[in-house]
Amino acid sequence: MLSLVKSCIGTKFTSQFGDLIADLAIDATTTVGVDLGHGMREVDIKKYIKVEKVPGSQLEESRVLKGVMFNKDVVAPGKMRRKIVKPRIILLDCPLEYKKGENQTNAELVKEEDWELLLKMEEEYIENICTQILKFKPDLVITEKGLSDLATHYLSKAGVSAIRRLRKTDNNRIAKACGAVIVNRPDELQESDVGTAAGLFEVKKIGDEFFSFIVDCQDPKACTVLLRGASKDLLNEVERNLQDAMAVARNILKNPKLVPGGGATELTVSATLKQKSSSWPYEAAAIAFEAIPRTLAQNCGVNVIRKMTELQGLLIQHANGENAWIGIDGNTGEITDMKERKIWDAYNVKAQTFKTAIEAACMLLRIDDIVSGIKKKQAPGAGPSKPQVETEADADGEQILPD
Repeated sequence: MLSLVKSCIGTKFTSQFGDLIADLAIDATTTVGVDLGHGMREVDIKKYIKVEKVPGSQLEESRVLKGVMFNKDVVAPGKMRRKIVKPRIILLDCPLEYKKGENQTNAELVKEEDWELLLKMEEEYIENICTQILKFKPDLVITEKGLSDLATHYLSKAGVSAIRRLRKTDNNRIAKACGAVIVNRPDELQESDVGTAAGLFEVKKIGDEFFSFIVDCQDPKACTVLLRGASKDLLNEVERNLQDAMAVARNILKNPKLVPGGGATELTVSATLKQKSSSWPYEAAAIAFEAIPRTLAQNCGVNVIRKMTELQGLLIQHANGENAWIGIDGNTGEITDMKERKIWDAYNVKAQTFKTAIEAACMLLRIDDIVSGIKKKQAPGAGPSKPQVETEADADGEQILPD
């Protein structure tokens, strides 16, 4: 698997850093993989793997966190804890503040006591919400919405750290990492909704910003890849390479089948088709498949005709299943054994490429049929007319069709 991911990023910028990016990609994708049974696996790299780019330090310090990190600090840094070992985490999708009316409401107050009563009602509402949350003895409360000063006071008094206005996507990742369930109403909270799988909650300052870490999780199904590097441009390039590597790792986890790269697969398919080529379509498809090794040879700057002639000699052995690993090395242009060089392609990507290419060719041919079906009417018995060559003088005499 490592050699396949390395062959994916071999020509890219990050190839100079050795196995670093390949290891990060494999580690991240295996973390978020979910076994569905019947040999099926679901690996959602878009939803459950977050790539956090933090400028500064060296690229070698990049790592995969067994948990989640996000760019937030606790609401009251002086009063709330910034480091909690084995925290009990509650995730909310509701505001911990007094609800404002949806419509414009006017309250007419006659006595001064009425104003105090109104404020007391607000306080009692927030106190009631906080009591329902504190009943489950959490260490950390995270909400996607707002958190009022009064709620902050009640939570900090009980020794609970709180984070507000977190992104929905980050909240989903935390739920997957620590085993919590996102709750919409505090009165619906249950003991099973509390996340207890996290090993450590910690707030760290990196550069000028504070980052919250929920790490050391037991069997997390979401993770964060922390990328460090000298500049933002470098980090953006590394992220693009990492996304490619993770996509390859995901394909292998979903369907663990490999085929040799370097044009070896195309040559074997081409040779087999040529053996069965009783009709022209097989012959044409066989010739078309040779385009991949030919293009590889061109990119290497070697003599294309000589290399293709050499490969043609090996094609007969290809068809019999011998030398099925023979292909072109993309660096040197030599005809080598792909198994020895560890140059691999994912089977499902290769199969999909073949299907798409043939479907695209069929579609183009269908369109061509429609276009060539419109012909000028000829007199009966007249032979095919010779093609006329237009001159500049003909262009002046052309009639312009009305709109």
